[in-house]
Amino acid sequence: MMNTNLKSNSLNKRTAIRLSVIVLFGLAFSFALAPLYDVMCKKLGLNGKADSTATAVDNKMVVDKSRWINVTFVGNTMPGLAWTFTPSVTNMRVHPGEINLTTYVAKNIDSKNVVGVAVPSITPELASLHFKKTECFCFQQQGLDPLQSKTMPLRFYVSPDLPKDVKSITLSYAFYNQSDKATQAALIKSSKGTSI
Repeated sequence: MMNTNLKSNSLNKRTAIRLSVIVLFGLAFSFALAPLYDVMCKKLGLNGKADSTATAVDNKMVVDKSRWINVTFVGNTMPGLAWTFTPSVTNMRVHPGEINLTTYVAKNIDSKNVVGVAVPSITPELASLHFKKTECFCFQQQGLDPLQSKTMPLRFYVSPDLPKDVKSITLSYAFYNQSDKATQAALIKSSKGTSI
């Protein structure tokens, strides 16, 4: 009888350890899943995820003057961010391979300093692999003092490799509030002198 209890206890301990390992593995996997998904979407151009790093200009790139691409610009602020945020122009016709410059204007309509971060997305999804930003306000957080406005540049090109059947691209930015107080203080201090 005692031998049976020892075997049962030993089996229960092994089962508990195995289940604990499975639960820990599941938790670790669930925390790793979102970053892995984002990396995959950026690399494959899925879900319109746009690259949030600067692209170096290829000096050997040739401008395709035989094609026009219509680029539409959209700006949105998400709940919790008391800003206005609009593109300076809403549409632009560009040649693939041509470097273009446009701007967005953000204004803090709150009575306190606010830091925001812009998250870009591109449609159609396939175009996200071919829309290249060489300079963008979305590469870093943006700080604004109360009632301060800031004109933020976006320098980009559409790769000549864009499939011929894609004739229009929409670049949409969603600006989110960043609440980290230490980051806000540093960014607000560094943004002085950039208001218009």
